Amino acid sequence: MRIAWIGKKSPFCGNVTYSREVTNALHREHQVSFLHFAQEESEPDNWPNLREVSLPFIYKSQVYTIPTFKATKLLTESLREIKPDIVHASLTLSPLDFVLPEICEELRLPLIATFHTPFAGKGAKLISGTQLLAYQLYAPFLVNYDRVIVFSQIQRELLARMGVREENIAVIPNGVDTAKYSPGFSQVKAKFKAERLFVYQGRIAPEKNVEALLRAWKQSAMEPGSKLLIVGDGPLKSSLEPFYGSEYGIIWLGFVADENRRIEILRGADVFVLPSLVEGLSLSLLEGMACGLACLATDVGADGEVLEKGAGVVISTKTARSQLKTLLPVLQDHPELTTLLGQKARQRVLDRYTLSKNITLLEELYKQVLAQRPLPLSRRA
Repeated sequence: MRIAWIGKKSPFCGNVTYSREVTNALHREHQVSFLHFAQEESEPDNWPNLREVSLPFIYKSQVYTIPTFKATKLLTESLREIKPDIVHASLTLSPLDFVLPEICEELRLPLIATFHTPFAGKGAKLISGTQLLAYQLYAPFLVNYDRVIVFSQIQRELLARMGVREENIAVIPNGVDTAKYSPGFSQVKAKFKAERLFVYQGRIAPEKNVEALLRAWKQSAMEPGSKLLIVGDGPLKSSLEPFYGSEYGIIWLGFVADENRRIEILRGADVFVLPSLVEGLSLSLLEGMACGLACLATDVGADGEVLEKGAGVVISTKTARSQLKTLLPVLQDHPELTTLLGQKARQRVLDRYTLSKNITLLEELYKQVLAQRPLPLSRRA
């Protein structure tokens, strides 16, 4: 199958990881072309050797991208040249997301979207106006995609209430390469002189609620042998780091580009903590689970669903700090509990969230959509 994948390669975020892992897996059996916004940064690690098209942009961040006026024309010309059987857009919160249906309709190409925008969770309003606006803004345009992929039934119901036909919304959760992300040897504890190691991995941004974790850790008076690694970068890092430093056992590693290094950190840790106010389905959480860590996360997006029924500890966004203040010492003092939770976490990933299962479902969806559409350019005389 010939697939045109439209996504992003930088700056690092869950969307980037999703595109890298899925295109890597698809490339083994299919011909994949990758269209993405051009980058000034060095080449990210572990990307497959795909045909690429760089789209020009004015501004790009982890949250959204503003393309140049030439990007639409280049995208159209590239798709006409590639002649894919199917186009898959990992939506990047870019104006191109809204014109893609028109372009693909003109070229008679079936179009699939993966909609990553986070949300607050079961029974809750979207936590901020930004997320609510994104859903309201996208819903009328998602109607024009052949299929929209989301990560949970909750998200499917949310989009359906906003007018997207439920039968056109496919629930395909994120998946992790469980051979790569697995328990294993690590020297991280020895390096940081830690007896018990806790990890947060993600953006240092308001929606991630990192300060609640930092305050809880500081107030818990953790033992000197317990360390908290903060892996990631973001707009709040500079304002938080001076107040939560090594004197409290908190170590700021910044963004770690090397995937093998990130895996080594996870393998050396005991507990993964994700106190977010909004999420889609956190790949970082799934990676921690796959490496056998005991996991604590808030009941937002699909994260609570991932950890339900004993696969981890689910906490409330409203009382995250107070709950963490209680839970952190408990997990510090009971290694047998974290071992058990880590085993259950990995088994949950093996049962539901493997990359191979994700790819199988994706290929089935492609075939289903192709069966319902006219023949694309590559198969017409």
